Amino acid sequence: MKGYVEFEFDLPGALLARLIEVLDGLDTAPLNSASLQEVPEEQGVYQLLLDGQLVYVGKTDAEAGLQKRLFRHARKIMHRVGLDPARVSFKAVRIFVFTAMDLESDLIRHYGGVKSIDWNGSGFGSNDPGRQRDTTKVKPKNYDAKFPIDIDREMAFAIDHDETTASALARLKEALPYTFRYQREDVDFDKTTLAALGGPLTTRSAIRHIVEPLPQGWQATALPGYIILYKEKRDYPQAEVIAVSKA
Repeated sequence: MKGYVEFEFDLPGALLARLIEVLDGLDTAPLNSASLQEVPEEQGVYQLLLDGQLVYVGKTDAEAGLQKRLFRHARKIMHRVGLDPARVSFKAVRIFVFTAMDLESDLIRHYGGVKSIDWNGSGFGSNDPGRQRDTTKVKPKNYDAKFPIDIDREMAFAIDHDETTASALARLKEALPYTFRYQREDVDFDKTTLAALGGPLTTRSAIRHIVEPLPQGWQATALPGYIILYKEKRDYPQAEVIAVSKA
């Protein structure tokens, strides 16, 4: 027909192709606080690399922009057996017009799928799985199985004289770079006070010092990726009981 033509432009495909070019041409930066201070809290996509090899592809959401996401991951790689945080770097791209496209899935497919990108699908990006998952066995390829938490690493933490258990637990939870979940709203925590213990302390020594004076029945357990403290006597798969109350 004269004077008329139909034109269809593959906008998602063009955006993906250009994004891949940008990512592949981008230099990496260490995944640490100094580097992340320069990253804006904006929408976009990012990559994590271990020893220069791509291990994770992620995107932002309504709850967290690039900076918050990357800070969360930087914390996730701390205090892990066999993983020096200096080995991990990142690339991040802010996307000014962030469409409804599933760029994360498209990028993962482009780089070989979940089977080729070690930390995608491994639980690396997950939050606390919750009480119902504590008894679930961790698969060998899971991030927590490859790099379990190191509870024998020292950190800048000390316990004050006559500090309540509730206070020490809250501070320890904040200080740890992995999940520490404990039974809440228990009067035992407010009634029990602790002897002073100077730092630096390992997580193991801090928890033992906090738990042992509690009334009988408390148990602290280290699972591959996090620590739990409940009033119980229970065995968990792939776990270590690190403290029980003796009072």
